[in-house]
Amino acid sequence: MHGLSRLSNGVSSSSLSPPSSPRHRGGRVKSPSSAPAAVGYGGVAAGGFRGGGRAELKNAVERFGCLLISALYRRRGVLMFAPLLYISGILMYMGTMGFNAVDKGGGAVADAVGPGSVYRSPQVFEKLWPFMEAESNRSSNMLLNVWNPKLRQGWKPCIKQTVSQSGFSELPPSNGFLIIEANGGLNQQRLSICDAVAVAGLLNATLVIPIFHLNSVWRDSSKFGDIFDEDFFIYALRNHVNVIRQLPEDVLQQFDNNISNIVNLRVKAWSSPKYYLERVLPKLVELKAVRIAPFSNRLAHAVPPYIQGLRCLCNFEALRFSGPIRMLAAKMVDQMVKTSSKSGGRYVSVHLRFEEDMVAFSCCKYDGGEEEKRDMDIVRERSWRGKFRRRGRVIRPGANRVDGKCPLTPLEVGMMLRGMGFDNTTSLYVAAGKIYKVEKHMSPLKQMFPGLETKDTLASSEELAPFVGHSSRLAALDYTVCLHSEVFVTTQGGNFPHFLVGHRRYFYEGHAKTIKPDKRKLAQLFDSPNIRWQDFRHQLHDMLRHNDVKGSEVRKPSSSIYMHPMPDCMCRRSEVRAEYSNTTRSV
Repeated sequence: MHGLSRLSNGVSSSSLSPPSSPRHRGGRVKSPSSAPAAVGYGGVAAGGFRGGGRAELKNAVERFGCLLISALYRRRGVLMFAPLLYISGILMYMGTMGFNAVDKGGGAVADAVGPGSVYRSPQVFEKLWPFMEAESNRSSNMLLNVWNPKLRQGWKPCIKQTVSQSGFSELPPSNGFLIIEANGGLNQQRLSICDAVAVAGLLNATLVIPIFHLNSVWRDSSKFGDIFDEDFFIYALRNHVNVIRQLPEDVLQQFDNNISNIVNLRVKAWSSPKYYLERVLPKLVELKAVRIAPFSNRLAHAVPPYIQGLRCLCNFEALRFSGPIRMLAAKMVDQMVKTSSKSGGRYVSVHLRFEEDMVAFSCCKYDGGEEEKRDMDIVRERSWRGKFRRRGRVIRPGANRVDGKCPLTPLEVGMMLRGMGFDNTTSLYVAAGKIYKVEKHMSPLKQMFPGLETKDTLASSEELAPFVGHSSRLAALDYTVCLHSEVFVTTQGGNFPHFLVGHRRYFYEGHAKTIKPDKRKLAQLFDSPNIRWQDFRHQLHDMLRHNDVKGSEVRKPSSSIYMHPMPDCMCRRSEVRAEYSNTTRSV
């Protein structure tokens, strides 16, 4: 027997199996069409010519064919060497591109893969610094007009219009209790929570406040209420999904007061709504309580509008940070606004990913020589235990840099921003963990932007004490300060910018106001010690304009609603006005 769900049984899906992850989904390779049949030399089609003239023509064709074969035969030496010449040419080309091998001891052989493959940013900075100094203290108010207002499309939040289509005046009786386990860092947890709200709405289940798994990487023991406002979360969802803090005692007693005894349904990643309705819902109705752990990326991007609306409601409205986090974050934002008086209270925030583990995982080379190599080998072994020493593992630092996979150094971030036109009067907030060799790498960034702040400079040690050792709470402080900046710079990807960019679109009329640099192009610019300042600036101004145009991207079917809230969570102003007008007429 199936319980009542929020969707009819007509949810389209080709099968019960969940779709593959969109990260690995690709078009099928078409099999090559069969080659046309070869035509023989001197073959004559049926119904051909007849008579002596035709025989002479046939002989002429045969003689021409013989001459051609003879010529090729006489030059067979050239034909024999043609493959060798071709292979030699390929090897010469690859010599300029370079490639890596791994020696028997597991160490990477140095590679050279052409322009952009070597870290020469310090040399480029040394050449360009006098030009940057010449343009300092101009107070050009870059932050007042960094984004072109003509590119804004006037989007407004309209979640209520989406979730009001549920068809229920009040919540129907629950089909059972849903318990999920959220793992990972702050924004991985946010993803799991909002997808759990969507699944609970889909199955008409009562959601138990999610359990946070103690992750071996993040090592944060925080509970839901330490990071998010639990009361507000329950209140904001009250008309759409029933949320409770813990299982009722009578239900828990059915499982010997041990939540681990509740059946754990192993749901595959990116499962479709139909999969949940046909596989999970019957178990929920039968057992009255089910667990799904782990619960990360367990719901497909493409879901019906109402379920998508629940995701929107959860992420952009219901999930707000806990009181202590909000209070300290608000104070930090106020300080950033005060220090940005020359630009009307506007500032730039940067998510800098140059922590030790990030540098080690990238397998990129910088300018630290043997000491850097030893440091990175130690970190890789400590964190990934032999993963990078496996037989056949190929490590190509140069190729990684050319491909834009190397974390930007603080120096490179500063050069990029100065090239885009942000001068030394710009207030800069840096959101980051523990930077690798912080004094060495942060010094040039502070040289370019003296008004640089971090959470450690905006808050006292006493204020930060309750957050120390809790990476998710510290990340929540960074998230809030970055959310309210005029410009946000993302340097390496990950869940932090993924969610923050979407949140900024939701706050700023659909425009992300975000710089996501083209790191392949940057690799070539930073590997050009002889580049002229005018050329450097021109390239980076073009990059900034490109980011302005891309700021208002609308979600594609395979994209995440958390990064692209339009059009599922937002409507154009004209649509909002039309909805208001229709409501007024009906009243």
